[in-house]
Amino acid sequence: MVPLAKAFFSEVRTVYAPLTAVLGLTGPEESELVLPNAHYKGPVVEYRISLDYSEGTVGCSVELDADIFFLTVDLEPLAIALGVVEKRGGISFSARNLKQLRKSLEGQADYVRRVHPLLADAATAEDLMRRAGARQWNKGAP
Repeated sequence: MVPLAKAFFSEVRTVYAPLTAVLGLTGPEESELVLPNAHYKGPVVEYRISLDYSEGTVGCSVELDADIFFLTVDLEPLAIALGVVEKRGGISFSARNLKQLRKSLEGQADYVRRVHPLLADAATAEDLMRRAGARQWNKGAP
């Protein structure tokens, strides 16, 4: 495990711990299959926090799992589309060192806190995510 990955998981748990109780999230589920990532699940949507070593960035995406497809969208465009943030550039994505990683995770967690209440209903969440430019991935036949 790369040292920053170990710090990544610890920092994500620290930053997101207060949100789990307040927003009703479960997790984290942690994985290093391709890149280190942590998942937090709510009743309707899931948040995926990922560390990209090569770019030195950390990002958060929002996912909605429907019956025959799932939608995914990056957190910042979703926050802008929902009107909880006015413009791009309000949060950091840099993770080249521990200080930058912490700052980025804290800013992204604040965005999660703002958007989550608006995504409480599956039908509404799907519409809002589509308006934010979510990508759709169709599931294969059962």
